[in-house]
Amino acid sequence: MGYILLFTVRNGKSSASMFALTKSMSYYLCPGSVDMRKGIYSLYQIVKSQMERNPLSGEVFIFLGKNRRCIKILLWEKDGFLLYHKKLVKGTYELPLNNSFKGGYGVDWRTFILMLEGVGLHSAKLRKRFDSGLK
Repeated sequence: MGYILLFTVRNGKSSASMFALTKSMSYYLCPGSVDMRKGIYSLYQIVKSQMERNPLSGEVFIFLGKNRRCIKILLWEKDGFLLYHKKLVKGTYELPLNNSFKGGYGVDWRTFILMLEGVGLHSAKLRKRFDSGLK
């Protein structure tokens, strides 16, 4: 089983909700940079028109700013959109090597985690592991 990233969102002092990004989800990186002022509905339109994907599919969509210091992650849950935004104080996110196709490209779970953790993707060497093929 893969790692699970859990995020806690607090509204005031009394309520909290969590969302998770897991290995079983599909991840898609938007090609090029995106204006980080864009909100949910503008990113929704990018997913539909440029990436040619269904924003309501439950897939995870990743967007990077021009200087690669900001990342936004868009995800449809059963009752609404979730938008995660992180701006690095120092450093940048590294783009993975890709076989891009029109509209964006898939990113596997390990690459996504390495990207978020700031590991150099071009110099990282992943060791072989057993994979049953089950998600």
